[in-house]
Amino acid sequence: MDERNVDNRADGAIRCDVLVVGGGPAGSTTATLLQRRGLKVLQLEKDHHPRFHIGESLLPANMPILEELGVLEEVRGIGMLKLGADFPEVGDRYRTYHFGRALGKTPPYAFQVKREDYDRILFRNAQRNGVDAREGVKVDKVEIRPDRSCVAQATTEHGEKLTIEARYLVDASGRDTLLGNALKIKVKNQNHQSAAIFAHFKGVTRRPGDEAGNISIYRFDYGWCWFIPLADGLMSIGCVCFPEYLKQRKGRTGEFLLETLELMPGAVERMAQAEIVGEVRVTGNYSYTCRQMSGPGYVMVGDAFAFVDPVFSSGVYLAMHSGKHAAALVDDILRNPDREAQLQRAFEKRIRRGVRVFSWFIYRFNSPVMRSLFAAPRNVLKVEQGVISMLAGDVFDSGPVMRRLHLFKAIYAATGLANFRRWREDLRERRRQSASEFSGGNTPVDPA
Repeated sequence: MDERNVDNRADGAIRCDVLVVGGGPAGSTTATLLQRRGLKVLQLEKDHHPRFHIGESLLPANMPILEELGVLEEVRGIGMLKLGADFPEVGDRYRTYHFGRALGKTPPYAFQVKREDYDRILFRNAQRNGVDAREGVKVDKVEIRPDRSCVAQATTEHGEKLTIEARYLVDASGRDTLLGNALKIKVKNQNHQSAAIFAHFKGVTRRPGDEAGNISIYRFDYGWCWFIPLADGLMSIGCVCFPEYLKQRKGRTGEFLLETLELMPGAVERMAQAEIVGEVRVTGNYSYTCRQMSGPGYVMVGDAFAFVDPVFSSGVYLAMHSGKHAAALVDDILRNPDREAQLQRAFEKRIRRGVRVFSWFIYRFNSPVMRSLFAAPRNVLKVEQGVISMLAGDVFDSGPVMRRLHLFKAIYAATGLANFRRWREDLRERRRQSASEFSGGNTPVDPA
């Protein structure tokens, strides 16, 4: 325990300025930047680093945040250089969207990382910056008092009970959504239900040359698939599927993943020498959001607020971006408590805007219209470069990028109308086949 950072009361309670629940990218970013602002921060993580986590592909927009935190070179040391993302065309051909062509000021690169190593770097960096960051401590219950302060009950891995009193609460608990569940404000996305099956492989063919670090995206009738090359020669491969499709696996998890990959010719051709390394994992209830992001005495960041389908690798960036701005928000509120509601509204508007941009593309990604536009992009009025900027994470502050994305939406609508009859029939046939194939499947999707 860092005595500079927390106060121990005579009754055994721990006092701090800010309690951050969660030791992932959102929590460690928020905690580090709050500590640098002179606040006493206690960060609690229920597990121990390193621990497995999904989401290994970073975005270029993440790089300035890593540099601000002082860990960019550490991440470079564990990462696989990522210069772009590729999407399928006809047959085994693919098209690469290079980040160097983005309109905005995002760097032309990012990294693919093992999340257990990445999250550990961020957590240890928080400790180096003076945060009292503890592992193996689970927050069981939180209560916001009338004066907007927080009291939390926690349990260490050895069974010791802790009481924490904080002037403010940051919920960075990830998909545990501590406040989302406690306040009953977590809502599953009924319009985009999905589940994922994924594993690490060795012996998977990589893209040639400078494209070896690309994330590759494939589509199939019941979802999409990622190939993420990692620095140690492994490839993270996962399929995000309709839950009804995943129910068919009936306990054959590894075999089912391989069978699913066979549905994508371009993907399976890279698997001739591939072997699964470690555990094949499954997770359900994939997409959700909370009805609110903040309230008197608290703010939610990263996956604690919302998790959207990861097709554009937005999760870690949105978590760290929200964590960075949450640090400024909490500091401002503690200095000017009468402005809390106003400051929270501005914060929430900003974060929701970024989530909304990614979500629009994500929810349409497997549509025939989006398939055709991504397979044969046209850079009229720099629209393709605007889409690349979105893929790089530039979804908050760039007017030129947002104008191109609005234009892309208009092109999407016009293309859909021009081909409405053909694609309507295609959609009907897909639904008919799905209903036929999925009838009788009652096996529930297991959590990871």
